[in-house]
Amino acid sequence: MQNNQSALVLFSGGQDSTTCLYWAIKRFNEVRTLCFTYGQRHSNEVEVARQLAAEVNVPFQSLDASVISQLADNSLTNPALIMDEEKPANTYPNTFVPGRNLFFLTFGAVIARTHGIKNIVTGVSQADYSGYPDCRDTFIRSTNATLNLAMDEEFIIHTPLMWLNKAETWALADELGVFEIVKNKTLTCYNGIIAAGCGHCPSCKLRNEGLKEYERNKNGKNA
Repeated sequence: MQNNQSALVLFSGGQDSTTCLYWAIKRFNEVRTLCFTYGQRHSNEVEVARQLAAEVNVPFQSLDASVISQLADNSLTNPALIMDEEKPANTYPNTFVPGRNLFFLTFGAVIARTHGIKNIVTGVSQADYSGYPDCRDTFIRSTNATLNLAMDEEFIIHTPLMWLNKAETWALADELGVFEIVKNKTLTCYNGIIAAGCGHCPSCKLRNEGLKEYERNKNGKNA
């Protein structure tokens, strides 16, 4: 427990950010959540996030970041594009939203500053990052330094999932006592379907394959 500290969780209502929310609740005295609308096709994630935040009685804020959808074409903000189901060779998947995490962290830092919050929690992972460059540890370190210089603050960006694959993220949710909540109440699917999702979008594949691996490992240990 980090006494007398508060944290802002960048919160989408998905598997990763919900696990991070409960991780933060165990470590900080006060927690706030910040969710973004950016023209994403799975925009119902915002309402899911709102409900999850209400269940643990933490403040929830939704911020309009729709400028992101005006800057570059991708399949998450342009429903006319068919999503890549696999990462194309030698390039990024078309579900990559350029600059998204940079915008989220910058907006989050400004919001955190207005509340006197130094700790920002995000669910990015280099171990299972779908080929997105803004999920890498080097990006987080660089952005943390830049935000501190830009605002003359001492923010700490926490990435509890950075070195965890999806199976290990499921294990963390179980360790935190919220496995069933994450399994049944979160929305990770890029097509906006709660829990197990559509089953074929890239996000669902990562989530569901990680769940199967975790359950196999857990059952093997209990055998």
